[in-house]
This record gives sequence, C-alpha cells and structure tokens, in this order.
Amino acid sequence: MAYRDTIVCDDRSRGIFRVHRSAMTSERILADERSHIFNKCWLYVGHASEVAKPGDYLRRWVGGKPVIFLRDSGGTVRVHYNTCTHRGATLCREASGNTRVFQCFYHAWTFDTTGKLMITPGAEAYTAGFDKADYALRGPARVAEYRGLYFLNHDPDAMDLRTYLAGATEYLDLILDQGGDEGMRIVDGAHLYSVRTNWKLMVENSIDGYHAPTVHATYVDFVKDSGGGTNPAALGTGQGFDLGNGHATMESVAAWAKPTYWEPFYGDAARPEVEAKRARLIDRYGAERGERIAGNFRNLLIFPNLIINDVAAITVRRIEPVAPDRVSIEAWALAPVEEANGSAALQRRLDSFLTFLGPGGFASPDDVEALESCQQGFAAQPGVEWSDISRGMGRVPLPNDELQIRTFWRAWASQMDGAGFPEQVVDVETPQVSQPAARS
Repeated sequence: MAYRDTIVCDDRSRGIFRVHRSAMTSERILADERSHIFNKCWLYVGHASEVAKPGDYLRRWVGGKPVIFLRDSGGTVRVHYNTCTHRGATLCREASGNTRVFQCFYHAWTFDTTGKLMITPGAEAYTAGFDKADYALRGPARVAEYRGLYFLNHDPDAMDLRTYLAGATEYLDLILDQGGDEGMRIVDGAHLYSVRTNWKLMVENSIDGYHAPTVHATYVDFVKDSGGGTNPAALGTGQGFDLGNGHATMESVAAWAKPTYWEPFYGDAARPEVEAKRARLIDRYGAERGERIAGNFRNLLIFPNLIINDVAAITVRRIEPVAPDRVSIEAWALAPVEEANGSAALQRRLDSFLTFLGPGGFASPDDVEALESCQQGFAAQPGVEWSDISRGMGRVPLPNDELQIRTFWRAWASQMDGAGFPEQVVDVETPQVSQPAARS
C-alpha cells in the first residue's frame, strides 16, 4: 500500500493538503505504524532526573513494548525490555522504585541492574550446556540521550540521535537552557490518562494553534478575568516551522504569563522573582536569545509522539497508541532544578500546569471532548472520507496555520512507505524567518 497520495494528498500546486480518515480507524494501518514508525524511529523514554540514583527504576510502555528505564549500580542509565528471559513474565511489576536486583515472581530468576542473570533456583538441575550469560536481559538496539532526555530505537541501523533530532535541537535548547547551570528536572508525579481517539489526532492537537480561540475560549476568558492576556505584542506574532525529520514547532510571543514572564495574573508578590528569572536569562544568553527564551511560547513535536510545550508551564507529553481508536497519555512537568519542592516558584509553575494542561484543567478536557468527537465522526466513512489540513499553504505559516501538522503527516507517509524522511517544506516560495520577533 502506498501511503503517499493514497492516504496523504499533498497537492502544493493547488494549495490542498488532505488526509484520508481511514488513517484514524484502520487496524492494518496501526500495524504498519508499529512496523515502519515505532520500530524505526527514536522514541522518548524518560529524563535522567527520574532515575537520579543508582538502582532507581521506572516501568514504562514505549512504542508498544514494556521496558524498564533505570540507572544501574554503576551509575549508567539503561533500558531493559521488561520480560524475564526464562518464560517471559513481566519482570518489574512496580511502577517505580529503587532496587539492587529484579526477581521474577514466576520462578524467581534474579537479575542485577545491569541485566546479568545472577540466580536460577535449583541450578543443579541444569546441564553444563546451560550458560547464564545467554539469559541476560535484553534491551532495544540503541539508547541515547540529548541533554538528559533519553530515547530508544529498536533499529540497529537507525541514524544517530543527534542527526535524527535535526533542527529540533534549537528548540530543545531554548527549553532546557532555562535551567541554567543546575539544569532541568522532571517534577515528581505524572498525569496518566487515556482518550478514545487515534494517537495521530492527539499529536495534531498538541501543535495546532487554530483550535485554541474556540475550544479553549473558557480558559482565555479565565486568564483575562484574572489579569492575564495583557500582552498586545503577542497578537499576530510567530510562525510554524518544519525542523526536519518530521519534527515541527510553532513559536510566538507569549500571550499570557509563564514562569519567566510576569503578568498581573501571577499577583504583585510574584513579580520580583519572576522578573529576576527573566533578567538572569538575559544576562546569561544576551538580550535577543534571553528574551526569546523567557518571553516566547513554543509547542514542539519530536516525531513521532513526543510533545514538549513551553507555554504557561513546560510540559513533556508522550503519546502512546493503544488501538486505532484509543491512545494513552503520559505527561510530566519539567522545571529548573533551582525551583525546589515546596518553593513558591515551583508552586506557581505547577498551578499553571494543572490549570491549563492537567487532565482536570481548562484545556485538556476540552481537547479530549473535541478529539473523541472527531473519532466518532470518522464512522461516517465512506460518505465523508477526507480531513483537510491546508490552512496557510499559500503564505509563510503563522502559528495558527497548519504547516507543523503537515510536517508530521509528510514524515508519517514517507516513513510508512519506507522512503525515509522527506525534505523540509515551507509550502510557499517566501523563505521562512529564523525565529519570531523577540519581545521588545
């Protein structure tokens, strides 16, 4: 099956981009996605701060496979498949913890944190041909990190992670540089929830600026009523970008308060601390870059399923397909290490995170309702077969245009056809600017 043209119609001469809705409902397409995308691309596992000490571990599902993300007894971060090499039982059954060994509950085979098989009860029953080394824990073909963000890849022939990230590293740096010398950390705790929709709709939604004024009107009103949304410079600013290899972003001047940009929304008591954070970033990185880090919003997609939103707070969201019409979401708050637990700064950040992007906040329930409504509407096939994603094809794309979503679909179709990642696309002859204007 050729996915380009059959599923993704990309007619740049007419400025038309459409996606066939079977991409959101087909079991066969999901099976092909697991083979051609999730078994071939770099997938986010977790952040180094989540396994800070030797023996720390987390149990996760990544790309449809159970894994253990851990720091071994020697301090090396590893990823093991979460299956006993004896009979296949899930080895790690706790969500997180600290341990010196993993013992299978079925027959008590015991492994150290490096994956070495240490104990086989009744070892005298095995012959001389039985070699414990043959039964060490297995892991994905590749594990690599970028500034504390760990990824895995099941394909031994995949390009290296830094090459894969391409132009996304510029935006990762804009986010991670907010930690200064001490760096960034994942705040303890996670949001775990599922949605009755296709995983690609959740990716689209996460980098879609077009829906915000309608779907999130209640939040916008809440911000305004609370003294936020007062920045007139935000109106009409910013752009969407194709960052290469399927990664994309939209960036604009902040429309309301964020931890490095004060508005009345935060209250007068918070103003000195928030403005001091902004001043430190400007002092460290210079006026242009410092203002861009402190005063801009950005929604970043790392293809295929990692979203990092640097808006009212910094959220890390991993989108895991479960079925054609069901997706699992894990979301974490990313914060500077200097914002200690219990501090007013961290409390403001987490309040912003929960209020906007938490599962019970203003935005996420709205998005869930919209996406589940779309999934229900797809049952109208074959009467209505195509979804349109053409907005902004005739101009340099604004954040509320859809270049960033087209970037995802172009990479999706190319990977599904086994053609590798496509060239970066602007959709128009006018060159893209390198970045939105910084706040003056």
